[in-house]
Amino acid sequence: MSTGDVLDTRALNRATLSRQLLLGRVRMTAYDAVEHLAGLQAQAPFPPYYALWARLVGFQPDELSQLLLDRRVVRIVTMRGTVHLLTARDALDWRTLTQPLLDNYMRTNPTWRGLDCPAVAADARELLAEGPLSSKALGDALAERWPGHSPSSLAQAARNLLPLVQIPPRGVWGRAGQPTYVVLDEWVGEPTAANPSPDEFVLRYLRAFGPASVLDVQAWCGLTRLGEVVDRLRPRLRTFRTEAGRELFDLPDAPRPDPDTPAPACFLGGFDQNLLSFADRTRILSDDYRKRIFTKNGLIPQVVLTDGFVRGRWAIDRSGGVATLTVEPFETLSKKDITDLEAAGAELLRFAEPAAESHVVMVPSG
Repeated sequence: MSTGDVLDTRALNRATLSRQLLLGRVRMTAYDAVEHLAGLQAQAPFPPYYALWARLVGFQPDELSQLLLDRRVVRIVTMRGTVHLLTARDALDWRTLTQPLLDNYMRTNPTWRGLDCPAVAADARELLAEGPLSSKALGDALAERWPGHSPSSLAQAARNLLPLVQIPPRGVWGRAGQPTYVVLDEWVGEPTAANPSPDEFVLRYLRAFGPASVLDVQAWCGLTRLGEVVDRLRPRLRTFRTEAGRELFDLPDAPRPDPDTPAPACFLGGFDQNLLSFADRTRILSDDYRKRIFTKNGLIPQVVLTDGFVRGRWAIDRSGGVATLTVEPFETLSKKDITDLEAAGAELLRFAEPAAESHVVMVPSG
C-alpha cells in the first residue's frame, strides 16, 4: 500500500473528472449514472438533467423523468441537509445515515426550542398517510395540532424529522409543480434501513469523487467524525498526499488518469455537485473564482469547464423563437476554447430548447 505518493492539482482534477464521467460522455443508463455518481445535487428541479446530458451519450430527459414517475429515483433531503436525486435504494440507506445531521439542526435551532419532535413527526406521518401534501398544506394541518408554532416552521420540522420525498410532477422535465411530499417508505414500498453501513457510504463517495481527504468526505455529506470510519477502512484503501501534505484516500483500483489527459469543454448545470462536494475545491475551482460562484443568496450558477477547470458561467435566454446561450468568461479564453465551447453550446441549446426556431451561442474571448 502506498502511503505518501503526492498528487498535484491536475492529477486530482483528472481523477475526479474521470469518476464524474466528465472526461468524455459514456454509454450508461440514467439510473446507473445516478447510482455511480452517488446521487445528484437537486435543490432546483432541472439541474440533474443537465448533469446527465453532460455525461451520457444520447441522454434524453424522458429517461430521467420516467425514473421519477416509476419511483426508482427520488428527490429527498440527505447530504448536507440539501435535496438530492438518489436511487430509491440509496435513499433508503442514506437518509438514515444523514439523519443525525438533521436531528442536530433541530436541537440547535431556536426555532424549534421546546417542540416535541417525536410527536410532530408522528402527526406529520399520520397526515401524509391520507395522501400527498404540499409544504403549505402540511404546515397548515400541523399548525392546527400545534398552535403557537408557524405553519412554515412545522413543515420544515417535518422535512427534517421524516424522510419526505418530493413527488412528481416536481422534477419532471418541462413540467412545473410545487414541492409535494409523501414519506419515502410509503412511496417506494420499502422501509428505510435500520443499520446502513457508514463504511460503504464512505467507499461510495470515494468511488465517485476520490481521491479525497476526511474533510472532503465530511463536506460532501455534512457529517462529522468520519475519521474513525476512514481509519477502519485504511487496510482497504490507498493513501496519497496533496502538495500541501494533506492525506488523501482512494480505492486501490479506481481510475487516476495521467494529468495530461485531455478534458473536453463542458457545460455544467446549476448546483453541480463537483462545486459542493469537497472541503478543498481547488481541484476544479480556484479560490478566486469560488468567490464569484458562491454568493450570499446560496444559488450556485451554471458553469463552464475548459481544460477541466471552471472558467466562467453560462445562461440561456429565450426571446420569441430565438434561444441564446451566453458564456461569461472569468478569464481570457483561447481560440480553441472558444471554438470548443461554441460547438458544445450549440449542442446544449438543441437539448434545452429544441422548439426554438433558431439557436445563438455567444462566447466572448474574456
